[in-house]
Amino acid sequence: MCGIAGIIAAASAAPPEQSELRSMIAALHHRGPDGSRIRADGQVGLAHARLSIIDPEGGWQPIHNPGRDVWVIFNGEIFNHIELRTALERQGHRFYTDSDTEVIVHLYDRYGEAFVEHLNGQFAIALHDMRRQRMVFARDRVGIRPLHYRRLPGRLAFASEIKALFALPGQHRAFDVQALGEIFSFWGTLDSRTVFQDVSQLPPGHRMVVDLRDPALQPRIERYWAWQHLSADEPGRSEDDYAAELHALLIDAVRLQLRADVPVGAYLSGGLDSAVIATLIARHTQTPLRTFSLGFSDAEFDERIHQRTLVDALGTEHSEILVDRADIAAAFAQSVFHAESPLVRTAPTPLMLLAGHVQDAGYKVALTGEGADEVFAGYDLFKEARVRRFMARQPGSRWRGRILERLYPYLDHSPVRSPGFAERFFREGAEQQAQPWFAHLPRIRSTQRVLRFLHPDLRRQLQGWRAEDALQAGLPAGIRDWPPLARDQQVEATTLLPGYLLSSQGDRMSMARSVEGRYPFLDHRVVEFGNRLPARFKLRGLCEKYLLKRAMRDELPASILQRHKQPYRAPDSGCFFAQGQPLPWVAAALAPDRLAASGLFDTAAVAHLVEKCRSGRAIGFPDNMAFVGILSTLLLHERFVQTAPGA
Repeated sequence: MCGIAGIIAAASAAPPEQSELRSMIAALHHRGPDGSRIRADGQVGLAHARLSIIDPEGGWQPIHNPGRDVWVIFNGEIFNHIELRTALERQGHRFYTDSDTEVIVHLYDRYGEAFVEHLNGQFAIALHDMRRQRMVFARDRVGIRPLHYRRLPGRLAFASEIKALFALPGQHRAFDVQALGEIFSFWGTLDSRTVFQDVSQLPPGHRMVVDLRDPALQPRIERYWAWQHLSADEPGRSEDDYAAELHALLIDAVRLQLRADVPVGAYLSGGLDSAVIATLIARHTQTPLRTFSLGFSDAEFDERIHQRTLVDALGTEHSEILVDRADIAAAFAQSVFHAESPLVRTAPTPLMLLAGHVQDAGYKVALTGEGADEVFAGYDLFKEARVRRFMARQPGSRWRGRILERLYPYLDHSPVRSPGFAERFFREGAEQQAQPWFAHLPRIRSTQRVLRFLHPDLRRQLQGWRAEDALQAGLPAGIRDWPPLARDQQVEATTLLPGYLLSSQGDRMSMARSVEGRYPFLDHRVVEFGNRLPARFKLRGLCEKYLLKRAMRDELPASILQRHKQPYRAPDSGCFFAQGQPLPWVAAALAPDRLAASGLFDTAAVAHLVEKCRSGRAIGFPDNMAFVGILSTLLLHERFVQTAPGA
């Protein structure tokens, strides 16, 4: 796991300088604290910061092919590198390192741009082909590892994180207003957009080619893999057949992702997904199981009792970190800096603190259960949508109240406790059942509360813009003809997963503390298996992840298998107040003069929200997301737009 950066120059432009590359890679030191290397050759400059995990001695990048005319830097891991190396050696290829990186240049020599389709991994790759005078970039299928780029006069700069792009002198820095609209609708940007003007990201499952002979350095971008839910029954297959296939597939995904030349740990959240990963490690591999957990002093968010159930069952070596509201407030600004995006929840911050705990324990790698909810329909959102569709079809059903009672047992302020509110909530958007985003309307509307606080000038710029239209542009053709759950899962995989969970809450928080997160549920083979499953194997009635539970029923404690899905959450606006007053730095950040100077938010509206939060009346998701979104946006603006970013 590493950080990458580089500059491509047109023939008529100034070539990359060593000093520029050093500045860029220095901004990514947290991603690669074990050292850095730079290569500048004519039009192309490559820089790499290393977190040594595979072949610590020989795996320094850039890595070249035998002819030394193909060079590569990459951030991530190629989990099937052993199998690929064996096949390549049989075909006559000879290797000079034991690193997974070297497999890339040999695959490229053999398959050209199609090399990426042979990789099982999580990666952002930049490859310089000197023979064909081009650069080839690729990002993993689901978007675990980031790759950003910016076109400059006569140049194209790229990096794992935007702060490395801004390390180049003379960079224009401003927010993209439409990106703010997307973040305050979907929690993250869509497709290639970032929150900063003229800074793009390569979308998941895409490759990009730049011809060095093109004076404009115009990128050619194409998709090589798509996350599409095309479920279909396979005649003659029993439920047990499907469960056995899934079990074997997960074992293999875990086995591959344990590959490392350093110790590997695992996260335990207290829920099903991380329990599956830890159990498979303990019972189907030879890797010693070392687990890490996050606990909260607020009982509403704390899951330690469930974490300890599994620790006792597996006998794992375990440690935990306990986080309170003051801890979140103290680290929040730093998490925003690393996220490089406004946040509408504080949840990333405790995960950054957990990664710090993992680092302190001497670990560089941790497996996590992220992705199971997207692949096997685990979120409440999918159940909500099923209930809402049922209510729209049978509005007079006397059973609907009983259905609602089964949702959100973990929430202190559950929407179903107020019959009137529940009725409005579950009828929202009933007329849009045929739209792909129907399941997501409640989340979109709740999050868009932030938009009401934007400065009037910004609101005017968003007039005529619709979040749903922006989303539709990136969805597969014909999605309206898909089964309802398939539509719901596709939108989730297009929005929250790459835009927030794998970025702001995933890669950015773990790498802020030089820890590589790995995601066996997002092995593309597991994703493709899940996408082929009929809906009844994922959401049966209101039982989420049905087939996953069946596949693991003989290995997990009953209390874990039967536990209601509880999403990971953290205290939000309450973290930033003490004894009824905003913390001093929060009060300073939200002061009317600083708000006005930013030009981002309506000063009077924000003051009203602050008073609501101060008095403890902001108990719902919309107010909490609005407060956190406003505060994080101001912190981001101050750090990246008003002043030059630092390390």
